[in-house]
Amino acid sequence: MNILVIGSGGREHTFCWKLAQSPKCKNLYVSPGNAGTSEIATNLAISVTDFESIKEAVIKYDIEMVIVGPEAPLVGGIKEYFELDDKLKLVSLIGPDSKASKLEGSKSFAKAFMNRHNIPTAKHSEFTSNSIEKGLRFLETMSPPYVLKADGLAAGKGVLIIDDINEAKSELKSMLINKKFGQASEKVVIEEFLDGIELSCFVLTDGETGITLPMAKDYKKIGEKDKGLNTGGMGAISPVPFADEKFIKKINDRIIEPTLLGFKKDNLPYQGFVFIGLINVNGDPKVIEYNVRMGDPETEVVIPRIKNDLVSLFEATANKTLSKIKLEIDPRIASTVMSVSGGYPEEYEKGHEIEGISDIKDTLVFHSGTTIKDKKIITSGGRVITVTGLGDNMSEALKKSYEGLQKINYKGMYYRKDIGFDL
Repeated sequence: MNILVIGSGGREHTFCWKLAQSPKCKNLYVSPGNAGTSEIATNLAISVTDFESIKEAVIKYDIEMVIVGPEAPLVGGIKEYFELDDKLKLVSLIGPDSKASKLEGSKSFAKAFMNRHNIPTAKHSEFTSNSIEKGLRFLETMSPPYVLKADGLAAGKGVLIIDDINEAKSELKSMLINKKFGQASEKVVIEEFLDGIELSCFVLTDGETGITLPMAKDYKKIGEKDKGLNTGGMGAISPVPFADEKFIKKINDRIIEPTLLGFKKDNLPYQGFVFIGLINVNGDPKVIEYNVRMGDPETEVVIPRIKNDLVSLFEATANKTLSKIKLEIDPRIASTVMSVSGGYPEEYEKGHEIEGISDIKDTLVFHSGTTIKDKKIITSGGRVITVTGLGDNMSEALKKSYEGLQKINYKGMYYRKDIGFDL
């Protein structure tokens, strides 16, 4: 069949890499894609939220399956757009509708969902500009550090963790009154700080049942030892050493099963990925957040460990036959390390030529912010290239990732040298 992947990052490049291996994949398209996807698929210069142009491409190229990578088109209702169009309704689209996508699109919606279905999470309350005085008083009842979350989508940067009460009050005003994160912070969720180690859980669901994919641990801070500003992700490891059988059973019983049951109870049709951001608090898992798609760079360590044909997994998702699938997992450790543009996640330069990619062997290279200009691969984003290594232990996997990165060169290149340090 002909398949379209929507998105342009490392997650989408990883999907394309895996889909292209399937005998069921005839022609592979990606919109808009990047320099890496152009080597294994046909890039289409279409924005992820330009539904009309996506429709034209689906019809023109006789596409039978669409995999949605990022959250914006899902929150924007691409699922309904397909379902309500006579020419698109028979196309299999992997991803939830806009109602279910509010699990990521609105922190307060997600918290209400967790409350309804008794899913463990941090204590919290939400505020708007009309209730800012209550918010300031609520902060006084909390213990530091103070966690402030923009309710809407803020590209992974709408969460502030602050030690000082006065700074927390000032930031709350900045978010609600000065719209620090634009429309995303018209409402702010204040919640207790959970002390523990985080991990990422991914479930592929057809709306009836779910398959839990390999767990991963990602690294969000720009600086080593998790210092500095939040980013979209600087690296990841899979599996997670502390997520043993006992802990995973707690995640399944207390979080995954209630989540899938909650979709049915709340009439949230869901055929796609559920990301559950977890934290291990003294041996008990709690939910930090939901996303309605795969994480990036976790995809770059999770998908390479899946042995199953990815097209078959997506077909089972669309046909509601996932219960018949047995997931096969590569037992090796996967590590990925992200290289970024100098200055990221603040102001950074684009347009620098990337050299050395073709010299990398024995590792997987996934492009994030790259494009082609004058037949050269150049930087086009903050996060640029991620290199995934597989090994019998974490040291071996990381050695491969770092050896691969050392062969890449572009102006301002930066990457963390301590991925996996806390494991």
